[in-house]
Amino acid sequence: MFTQSLDTSTKVNKVAPVTYSPDQFGALTGHAGLVATEFSYRKDEEIYGEDEPAEYVYQIIRGAVRTYKLTSDGRRQIGAFHLPGDVFGLESGATHRLAAEAIVDTAVRLVKRRSLEQAAGTDVKVAQKLLTMPASDLRHAEDHMLLLGRKNALERVANFLLEMDRRLAVAGMMALPMCCRDIGDYLGLTLETISRALSQLHGEGVLGFSGARQIVLRNRQRLRSMDA
Repeated sequence: MFTQSLDTSTKVNKVAPVTYSPDQFGALTGHAGLVATEFSYRKDEEIYGEDEPAEYVYQIIRGAVRTYKLTSDGRRQIGAFHLPGDVFGLESGATHRLAAEAIVDTAVRLVKRRSLEQAAGTDVKVAQKLLTMPASDLRHAEDHMLLLGRKNALERVANFLLEMDRRLAVAGMMALPMCCRDIGDYLGLTLETISRALSQLHGEGVLGFSGARQIVLRNRQRLRSMDA
């Protein structure tokens, strides 16, 4: 039941991706004299592929994006979920390490990476902002690695729910844009394991469902104790 509920709508980590409000990001690019362009992507449409040239930096206006890598045996490992306000796509090298896809219909604003880097070379404010992006991504990757290596299935799901609660909850309720399969590919768990964990948490009164997309956390302290 819970798998179906989430799938129809469709960090785990204590360090979320770098987030700016659209106005803040617009102010940064405007301060640097740069032009940000808006693009729209349909659900499941690729934004960029793995190993493609990293020519742009993106910020989500609305919607959600997953970044992922396909392993040699064809499995998908999702590295991060990016939500409204998040900035993504800034790489340390010349190409993208992960692919990026829209989870739902998504709008982004983008600016040329070279233009940002040139502006950072002459403007301390721009340089400081850009430095926070790869640093946050590195912390996120480290936390994700520890999550996959040290926590059991229920602890991973608890961690994920707390993160989404911090990033998505409105009036105590959150609507997850990603499906259970996405969550499983992020947490390194099967679809069945995700469903069982959600069922257990629901049975214990830790969370509740309100319609197909809405989740409310009724006992955050219990989730925090699992994630400790």
